[in-house]
Amino acid sequence: MEAQRSRRLSTFRNEVTNNEYFPVFVGSQDGLKEADKVESLPGQPDGATFEQYSGYVTVDPVAGRALFYYFAQSENSSSQPLVLWLNGGPGCSSFGNGAMMELGPYRVNSDGKTLSVNKYAWNNEANMLFLESPAGVGFSYSNTTSDYSTGDTKTAADAYTFLINWLERFPEYQTRDFYITGESYAGHYIPQLAQLILQNNKITNQTVINLKGIAIGNAYIDQLTQYTGSYDFMWSHALLSDEIHEGITVNCNFSAIQNLTPACIDFLQQVDAGNIFGYDIYAPLCGSPSSSPSTSGFDPCTDTYIYKYLNTQLVQTSLHVTIPPFSWESCSDIISWTDSPTTVLPVIKELMSSGISVWLYSGDTDGAVPVTTTRYAINYLQTSVKTPWYPWYTQAEVGGYAVGYENLTFVTVRGSGHFVPSYQPSRALALFSSFLAGELPPSNEN
Repeated sequence: MEAQRSRRLSTFRNEVTNNEYFPVFVGSQDGLKEADKVESLPGQPDGATFEQYSGYVTVDPVAGRALFYYFAQSENSSSQPLVLWLNGGPGCSSFGNGAMMELGPYRVNSDGKTLSVNKYAWNNEANMLFLESPAGVGFSYSNTTSDYSTGDTKTAADAYTFLINWLERFPEYQTRDFYITGESYAGHYIPQLAQLILQNNKITNQTVINLKGIAIGNAYIDQLTQYTGSYDFMWSHALLSDEIHEGITVNCNFSAIQNLTPACIDFLQQVDAGNIFGYDIYAPLCGSPSSSPSTSGFDPCTDTYIYKYLNTQLVQTSLHVTIPPFSWESCSDIISWTDSPTTVLPVIKELMSSGISVWLYSGDTDGAVPVTTTRYAINYLQTSVKTPWYPWYTQAEVGGYAVGYENLTFVTVRGSGHFVPSYQPSRALALFSSFLAGELPPSNEN
């Protein structure tokens, strides 16, 4: 295993964060890139014109902590940027959920054995790196049980250590333009990792990560606006009565979540939208009589197909999962979360002034982290409008709506739930292309 190879410790200590996760471990990566190459995934269609890699990067050899990654190069790998994708949770799989369900090159078919091509995969535009983070998520693991008690700080530190080592393993990307994307609780992961990268770029003689921008979908970034925006979204979409909504509005102070009044709690207990899929309020449920693909074409049972596929021994072997039999889960049930700030808006504000591109985007039928939560959070950032709200287009249809702020871009994706690339793949790819180009989505119908 990689932890048994020769290694060195970097000589710097992060003077800004000054915490227990530094200095950063950097291990020998000799021969590991070649060992990680995936010749072919079981059930993969013929005709692939890009390379795939997967395996482990040790982030703490003493604890035996290693993070699993999957990397899908673009066809033009030498000229296109490197993009990291992170799913949220906290504790959900960026490989199974992000790559296999949303934006990777393949989707798992209903037989749980074969794959089909995702023609709207994001590796059409960039070299896509998916990280299972933190340890205990997906195929990532630790030999030290206490590592599964984790939180935001440790997750950011491990992701940074992963990147430094991964770039040693794939040195051709060390100077490449780099972006971080993701969704949901990655609204915490991404700003914190970006902040750490920018801080460490200034004080270390290690690899400078050429961070150019971040984009977060349906971002969980602020506790207060998450609550207020969620109940307003439910009411505005006829999932909540006028009386209950007014009761919540009058009686609930979500800035003091630990001290909610009995009257507030009483109204919250009356909230009942029925048995709907919270991540896309208009989608059919898996197993229901109408569980055929939704109007967006997405199969609501996809997660069950992925579970079957990734728990197949042959698949795990092809991915270089080194500790089989290993039961893969969409979201981890073995980790516990120890630190999570109530807001990351100050970090986002800092990033907005750093010179990197900052995008927030929202599928507009998501009930879990609704578009209203992001709009309310942006209000707290107190940034001025440069390009007023307008409809943007792709494939001669309105793809959603966009507004350009000073140092911030906000985009909605029409008809999409929480997992934007799953529900509206063509619109998601168009948005992603605009993000990489540093341009607002197109305002014309061509």
